[in-house]
Amino acid sequence: MKKISYSLVILLMLSLVFLLYSNLKFGNGERSTLNSNEILNVAHRGASGHAPEHTLAAYELGEQMKGDFIEVDLQMTEDGVLIAMHDERVDRTTDGSGLVKDMTLAEIKQLDAGSWFNEAYPDKAKPEYAGLTVPTLEEIIGEFGRGSRYYIETKAPNVYPEMQEELLRVLYKHKLIGSNAASSKVLVQSFSADSLLEIHELDPEVPLIQLISYSEPATITDQEISAIKEYALGIGTSYTSIDKEYVEKIRENELMIHPFLVNSKADMERLLDWGVTGMFTNFPDRLDEVLKSRGD
Repeated sequence: MKKISYSLVILLMLSLVFLLYSNLKFGNGERSTLNSNEILNVAHRGASGHAPEHTLAAYELGEQMKGDFIEVDLQMTEDGVLIAMHDERVDRTTDGSGLVKDMTLAEIKQLDAGSWFNEAYPDKAKPEYAGLTVPTLEEIIGEFGRGSRYYIETKAPNVYPEMQEELLRVLYKHKLIGSNAASSKVLVQSFSADSLLEIHELDPEVPLIQLISYSEPATITDQEISAIKEYALGIGTSYTSIDKEYVEKIRENELMIHPFLVNSKADMERLLDWGVTGMFTNFPDRLDEVLKSRGD
């Protein structure tokens, strides 16, 4: 009887493990799932309304202000290292000048990525922001670890054809994707469908978000939605382009929608009323206050 009982316990444990693993997958068994009822507070370039964007200081502040994801825009150095920077040039957010693709990591690391913020926003300036360096993707993950979540954008993938493979290498190395990865630690977004499709081909389990730019009020066809659902689980677009009907159509098709860049509480409230599943903001503290006031 003891042997039979022991076997039953082992069988039960294995069944539970399988069940838990299955719950981390989509119904098609291909992509890690996210709770579609969770409203994501995405700290845009970190808490960039309070600290220099894409610095460890901004990311740390974003987490303190209850941001759910650390948002990282990727550029790639001449020697093939992924760094956190929105622009293809270093001019706007450092004291240097030039294209990232023409600079080595050593050259990038010599730049001051914080003093510009003190000059632009003297009311939020802090002495410790002066001299901040541009972090690499690996440094960010090393600093915040697997306990944090990362919303990563492939910027200008046509400029950096090796970006997708290098991104996946880093994410595998730090066990943020792959067989030993915790669920829903990473979202990868891009305006480039080709970039996302390459990632999907390399690893169909990576959760993807298709960014869409509209020059006019946003509309989307059933055919466009169907095509996006082949590889992505949601979309992102400017909140100024969309309306309630657009959001409802996206949600009716079981896609998430994370508008950007939402900084006023009034806009946050309106978008939540429409049914968005999250949003990007420079002020994650404001969105946290709105969500708490609504009980979301």
